[in-house]
Amino acid sequence: MSNIVIEPVATRGGLTEYVKFPFKLYRDDPNWVPPLIEERLAYFDTRKNPLYEHARYQMFTARRNGELVGTIGAVVNDRHNLVHGELAGGWGFFECIDDEDVAVALLAAAEDWNRLQGMDIIRGPLNFSMNDEVGTLIDGFDTPPMVMMTHNPRYYPRLIEAAGYVKAMDLYAWLSEIEKGLAEAPQKLFRVAHKAVESQGLRVRKVDMKHFDQEIELIKAAYNGAWQRNWGFVPMTDHEIDHLAANLKPMIDPNLIFIAETEDGKPAGVSLTMPDLHQALKRSGGGHMWPFGLAKFMWHRRHIDQVRLMIMGMLEAYRGRGADAIFYLETAQEALRRGYKRLEGSWILETNTMMNQIIERLGGVRYKTYRIYEKRL
Repeated sequence: MSNIVIEPVATRGGLTEYVKFPFKLYRDDPNWVPPLIEERLAYFDTRKNPLYEHARYQMFTARRNGELVGTIGAVVNDRHNLVHGELAGGWGFFECIDDEDVAVALLAAAEDWNRLQGMDIIRGPLNFSMNDEVGTLIDGFDTPPMVMMTHNPRYYPRLIEAAGYVKAMDLYAWLSEIEKGLAEAPQKLFRVAHKAVESQGLRVRKVDMKHFDQEIELIKAAYNGAWQRNWGFVPMTDHEIDHLAANLKPMIDPNLIFIAETEDGKPAGVSLTMPDLHQALKRSGGGHMWPFGLAKFMWHRRHIDQVRLMIMGMLEAYRGRGADAIFYLETAQEALRRGYKRLEGSWILETNTMMNQIIERLGGVRYKTYRIYEKRL
């Protein structure tokens, strides 16, 4: 390992080189989706990303004989540690050639940085939080990832485990052919779901884009309330949700966002499904947004034919009585009406038995598994 040099990223030029490295690493991978470089750079800008109001990070590169051969980022999310009562750090944006020495050196850099921050356990990959892209793909390498999901070479799990990491949690992605799934779903499930909603005095409706700001307030309460007991979940701040909503607003299909509420208008649950923007990114080639990258992306966006159900949950008081399935049913029916062919439900914790069973009963097939690893420091 003597010829491997680990360096912190300290300049704008260094960060740009860091962000561009995957274009070289994945150039022969037909299933990798290239990002928009300016968007990725903005993610690391502490002035633009509200995550860094309660998190700190350091990026590292690995070079061998002067050639860039790997990248990693180390992070501490103080809000996570406050919520979960632990001293946990993380790593993410791990990209590496198939070389165990390089991987071990990169991970060691992230570990050393976290030790200096006073952490006693480290988890990853987290890019950079559980509300962003997470997990290493461990099966299902033969298809591209959907929007805000990750992809990596088959050798990553081997490299990570060689550095002493063990499984912390697996996350599942389910895929269904929408028309087939609805046709074959048990009719009893439809009846039970609708009856459960009615019996609990709830109504499920689409988001009202004319009152988007007010709707975001309902979504904040529903999202943070519904996921508060989930493994690893960290409630998003108002600023984080507002920032995310502003970024997603031009890209969402409002017909695929549903809010469950009580008769007096209090939120009971939320479901958010996004068109698979990765289809457009892949076809456009990603890269720089200007002068033509964004235009090509918007052109190809018209031909998206699959969606990702990325947020779906009810507040605890309304769970387990049949209403949980209503979001999936409403989403699938509306997506089919709008010409979408496939629906991915992701990611779902392996321990979330109820949600995994609902999707499976509606024709979903578990087609990708992502793993979060951890290591004691």
